Amino acid sequence: MENRIPTREEAWRLLRQYNQNESLLKHALSVEAVMRHFAEIFGEDVEKWGVIGLIHDLDYEKYPDQHCRMTKKILEDEKWPADYIHSVLSHAWGICSDVEPAHVMEKVLFTIDELTGLVTASVLVRPSKSILDMEARSVKKKWNMKNFAAGANREVIEKGAALLGRDLDFVIEETIRGMRKVADAIGLKGSVEGKSNQ
Repeated sequence: MENRIPTREEAWRLLRQYNQNESLLKHALSVEAVMRHFAEIFGEDVEKWGVIGLIHDLDYEKYPDQHCRMTKKILEDEKWPADYIHSVLSHAWGICSDVEPAHVMEKVLFTIDELTGLVTASVLVRPSKSILDMEARSVKKKWNMKNFAAGANREVIEKGAALLGRDLDFVIEETIRGMRKVADAIGLKGSVEGKSNQ
């Protein structure tokens, strides 16, 4: 079944089967958009990167204590390709998975999973509540505020950027750019109009 390529529609249907929480769905859409954006930057397979980003937290709502383990089982039962499963599991390396990110796609996913949460939190405290007018410096200002978005693990983000060999500012800026593309769908359009292509 290695030749089977999961579609975006299939991934979304499976995600909705196991997740009803709006915040988790918005997180999945955020990660998908950022993965697609980085795939464009690196000249990689945009659809594959997007599907893996979309499905990465498949089991989190129903099986938080078995995160990644249940995703592996579900995707294997669904006959997903082994490389897709490996990539999904690598996002939680050192947290609840021993699958180390190897491909650049996996390194990006590992890095931006936590970062999208920090970006979202940074947007929601802005007067405009919009990602369309937010820059990387706004996120950096919150970086050392440990009580702000405490669930977003800064060490993981820094480790991921190092794995990628990219500057943290670059990773933050491009994560914001990726999320801008789906600002409406993830509830971060706010009161700013006409800047979605920045």
